[in-house]
Amino acid sequence: MPTALITGITGQDGSYLAEQLLDQGLRVVGVHRQVSAPDHWRIAHLAGRLELRTADLADGGSWLDLLDDVQPDELYNLGAQSFVPTSWDQPLWTAQATGLGVLRVLEAVRRVSPGARVYQASSSEMFGNPAVTPQSEDTPFAPCSPYAVAKLYGHHMARTYRDAYGLDIRAGVLFNHESPRRGEHFVTRKVARAAARIRSGLQPDLAIGDTSVARDWGFAGDYTRAMQAILRDGQRFSYVIATGVSHTVEDLLRVAFGAVDLDWQDHTRHDPALLRRNELRGLRGDPRRAHDELGWSPTVGFEALVTEMVRVELERCGSS
Repeated sequence: MPTALITGITGQDGSYLAEQLLDQGLRVVGVHRQVSAPDHWRIAHLAGRLELRTADLADGGSWLDLLDDVQPDELYNLGAQSFVPTSWDQPLWTAQATGLGVLRVLEAVRRVSPGARVYQASSSEMFGNPAVTPQSEDTPFAPCSPYAVAKLYGHHMARTYRDAYGLDIRAGVLFNHESPRRGEHFVTRKVARAAARIRSGLQPDLAIGDTSVARDWGFAGDYTRAMQAILRDGQRFSYVIATGVSHTVEDLLRVAFGAVDLDWQDHTRHDPALLRRNELRGLRGDPRRAHDELGWSPTVGFEALVTEMVRVELERCGSS
């Protein structure tokens, strides 16, 4: 039975990826950081089907021991400090986990598990404020946040280890991808949750920042399928994974509140404190190479995604 190891198993992407790999018959080993209050709600339904191990992206020795023991056939490196605003508040920790953490994993692969195929989770945030839209594999990177800089370090280090040591490493430059398993601090989950709670009488209104900001939003389960295709069938080091269509936060509000028969303008208020430092403009991906070379395309559209997120939030509120 092939073995897949997933770092960041307790996150949104890790949970969808684990489900898909288990359904394919793989042995799945999930890695999480040892904390006093584990947050495993996204993978609770997989209990008994996957193995959980602990390792810390700030501790290279823990990865040497883990990989020497597990000897994975596939390694999906999804672990990181992944919230951009937090990277401004905690730039050193972001550099350690999101940047140097990649190097620690790669060095462990090189030393004790060089036969593993490695997927590195890269981010559209690395493009910064691009001069060209949409962005493809040929678009220059220009990161604008500590998170994006750390991600770019990991991306370049993955390429360097691939070229220098002949390791089988590939990367996905993923644009924003969402689901009902998104963290509450991300704007998509924040909006979907607020719409459901306001409809249920549990919340008076929603504070929001700049509604003109646009992103290329897709469904996380589609993007974890892309990760597997990149690792197994990729013809190049990295692929852009995106829908190719961008929507504004106003679009997000309109669809989410419309799903519960509310007008978003009647239930939101502008909060300047929520304006993001160095806000990015013009991010929209060009997924043609992923489509042509990997046979990948998204299956869930924007409105269906947001509507489903609101539906799940209504269930969480005890409504339907």
